Amino acid sequence: MATQAKRRRVSCGGRRRSTPLRRASPLPRPQRRPARGCAACRGSFAALHIPSPNPGPSSARARAAVFSAPSELFRAGQRHCACLSQVAGLAGSEDPAPVASFLSWCRRVGLELSPKVAVSRQGTVAGYGMVARESVQPGELLFAVPRAALLSQHTCSISGLLERERGALQSQSGWVPLLLALLHELQAPASPWSPYFALWPELGRLEHPMFCFQEPLEEEDDEKEPNSPLMVPAADVLNHLANHNANLEYSPNCLRMVATQPIPKGHEIFNTYGQMANWQLIHMYGFTEPYPDNTDDTADIQMVTVREAALQGTKVEAERLLLYERWDFLCKLEMVGEEGAFVIGREEVLTEEELAMTLKVLCMPAEEFREFKDQDGWGDDKREEDSLTITNIPKLKASWRQLLRDSVLLTLQTYATDLKTEQDLLSSKEVYATLSWREQQALQVRYGQKMILHQLLELTN
Repeated sequence: MATQAKRRRVSCGGRRRSTPLRRASPLPRPQRRPARGCAACRGSFAALHIPSPNPGPSSARARAAVFSAPSELFRAGQRHCACLSQVAGLAGSEDPAPVASFLSWCRRVGLELSPKVAVSRQGTVAGYGMVARESVQPGELLFAVPRAALLSQHTCSISGLLERERGALQSQSGWVPLLLALLHELQAPASPWSPYFALWPELGRLEHPMFCFQEPLEEEDDEKEPNSPLMVPAADVLNHLANHNANLEYSPNCLRMVATQPIPKGHEIFNTYGQMANWQLIHMYGFTEPYPDNTDDTADIQMVTVREAALQGTKVEAERLLLYERWDFLCKLEMVGEEGAFVIGREEVLTEEELAMTLKVLCMPAEEFREFKDQDGWGDDKREEDSLTITNIPKLKASWRQLLRDSVLLTLQTYATDLKTEQDLLSSKEVYATLSWREQQALQVRYGQKMILHQLLELTN
C-alpha cells in the first residue's frame, strides 16, 4: 500500500529532513506505453509487506489477524481487487453498470462531483481517469468527499474491534488496521462501500497495490504520529503527474479536490501522489515519469563516496588519518553517516546544508580545520559564495568543485551502463519496444538519475 506524500523525506546521514522539490528542464520524450494509470494498478501486489506488530500484550485473536493479514490480503485481492484503469468508462463502455452504480452511490453518500468533470477512458494517459467537460479555473471545486464516505479503520464496521486491539495492530507502516478494515468490507455482502468496490474488476495479475491517502499533520503537529491512512473514493480515480493541475485539500467535514491550474475543456485532471523521484514512484506505484516529465526526480551521491573521493587525493598516511578525523567530526555534527546519501534535484540540492558542510570540512586547510573543530563548528559565518544551490555550484571554491566532481564520477562508475547507452536505447523506438515493462521503467529511473549527475559534471567542470 502507498500513501499520498505531501513532502519528501530525504536521508541525511544521522537525521531526517523534510525538503520540497522543484521543477526542471526538457529533453526528447521516448515512446512508451502509458505509465501513469490509476493508483490501484501500480507496483506489485505480491510485494506488499505488513511489518510485524510491536511486541506487547494482546489477544491471540488480534495477533492471528495481524500475522495472517498478508496471505489473507493476497487471497482477498485475487477475489475482489483490481485496477480502476480497467473499468469501462462512461464513453465507449462495454459495461457501464459499475460506473453508473458508483456515481449513484456518490449521490447517496453526498459525494459531490462538479458538472464540469467526468469519469472517462477517453483522453486519459492510462485508461481510466477524470477529464474536464468544460474549462476549469484555478480554485474551482472538482469534487468533495464527505468524511463519512471515507474508508478507514475509524469508519469501517469493525472499527470497535480495531480500536480495542490497537496495541496489537501497531506496525512501522501504520497500514495494518486499514488493510484489515478493507479485507472485512470487501467480503461483507452488505458493505456500504460495495458500489465503490464494484469498480474493481477481478485481479488478473499480481501487480495491483491499493492506493490510500494520508492526511498531513498541521505544521505545529510535525512531531506527532502521522494520521491513519484512508481510502478516498473518487480521489483515487485521478492519475498522477508531477506538474499536476489539482490537489486534495483536507477540512473538518470533507476532503476537497480543487483545481490548481487552468484546465481546458477535454484535458485530463491530474492529482499528485507526492513529490517523488522516479525511484520512489517505481517502488511505491510501479511506474515512472519519463524524462523530463518528472520535475521532482533526484539522484543520490552516497556520503561514503565523497569520503572515498577525498581519500583519492591523499598521498601520505598522515593525510589519510587527518581525513578520517575530519570525517569523524562530520559524523559528530550529524552531517554524514555510513548509510546516508546526498540528494541532488534538478534545480536544488535537497541536502544542501549537509553537502556544503562536508565539502567545507574535507577541503579546508589543516590549521583552519583544527580551529573549526575546537569551536565545534560554530563561529563560522556562511558566505554567499559557499551557498550550494545548483546555480551557484560553478562559483564554489575550486577544491569544492573538484571533490564534488570526483564524487559524481565515482557514482557514475557504479552503474552498469553509461549515459550514451541509455540514450541509444531511448532514441530507438524499435529497440525500446523490445524491452519488458520492468526494463523500460528501470531504464527511465537510471536515465533521469544520470542526467542529473551529468548536469553536475558540467557545473563542476
